[in-house]
Amino acid sequence: MHEMSIAEGLIQLLEDQAQSQQFTRVKTLWLEIGPLAAVDAHALHFCFEAVARDTLAEGALLEIIELPGRGWCLGCNALIPIRQRYDSCPQCGSHQVQVTQGDELRVKELEVD
Repeated sequence: MHEMSIAEGLIQLLEDQAQSQQFTRVKTLWLEIGPLAAVDAHALHFCFEAVARDTLAEGALLEIIELPGRGWCLGCNALIPIRQRYDSCPQCGSHQVQVTQGDELRVKELEVD
């Protein structure tokens, strides 16, 4: 379950930022996650709650903003929606699709004290 290592990385990131930005508590953490990032949101919530105990993020809300997957078809030059890697282009059927959005996993915003 790589969600546990992601949650641990988030706590480390929050602790690093708390030192440089001088805050002592995280109230809400917003993450942007695309469908191609291979992250189970439910598992990430569970893991974040577990690793946040006894840290500045204990009790913090983890809000996940789900981004759509998008790609650029090299065959017909169309921008298309995609749900998973190696989806074919719905317009021309080509499998030569370059991901342009949807593999993100990033902190969007923090609410802190």
